Amino acid sequence: MITGSTAGIGAAFARKLAADGHDLVLVARDTERLREQATELHDRHGIEAEVLAADLATDDGIEAVAARLGDRKNPVDLLVNNAGFGNKGLYLEVPLADELRMLKVHCEAVLRLTSAAAGAMRERGRGGIVNVASVAAFVPRGSYGASKAWVVQFTQGAARDLAGSGVRLMALAPGFVRTEFHQRAGMGTDGIPNWMWLDADKLVAAALTDLARGKTLSIPDPRYKALMGAAKLVPRGLLGGISSRTGRKYGPR
Repeated sequence: MITGSTAGIGAAFARKLAADGHDLVLVARDTERLREQATELHDRHGIEAEVLAADLATDDGIEAVAARLGDRKNPVDLLVNNAGFGNKGLYLEVPLADELRMLKVHCEAVLRLTSAAAGAMRERGRGGIVNVASVAAFVPRGSYGASKAWVVQFTQGAARDLAGSGVRLMALAPGFVRTEFHQRAGMGTDGIPNWMWLDADKLVAAALTDLARGKTLSIPDPRYKALMGAAKLVPRGLLGGISSRTGRKYGPR
């Protein structure tokens, strides 16, 4: 199962897993796009693709997806919690309702869906969960980074608690990826250096390799691994200033 499957990293996961012969459950808000995606993957790879239209910013949407994950007759062996978005603007510029909606998708939905999937997987003694975070989790950069830091900490903690159960959990922390993410948030990207952009398909291949190796955190590119290593050496106060300036330079327009 892939949430946010119709674009970006989610679509790349769908392409890769379908190419490897796996049947899919595709989750997103847009029913028409989901059906088009399911048809394309079926025609190209011969797999079965179930569609589930759900808005993970709502309780009804989360409950519908959680119920599907708990279906013991049609089990889900891999969950990719990918749905997410960013808000345009600095703290106090973004309406509180929009901030809370983001936390609902990034934190509450991830917690509830991970719990639904992990419970069923532990009963079977196998399964995997990938929770998509961001390298923003490692720098002090607003509520988006804070929500992704929660994803990383929660996932790694849950992975330790479930060690030996056959259920693998991993947080995926990509950098800038060429997707619809920035466009949807109204963020400018013209100033981002070319070397900072990652290819979604290569990122997904590296992430699945890391999951198979038992990693609980995947930063799937040497460039970003080096950047995050360097960030650990920079004082938090200075890092916060750098992050803030970077956000204004490369962030919302």
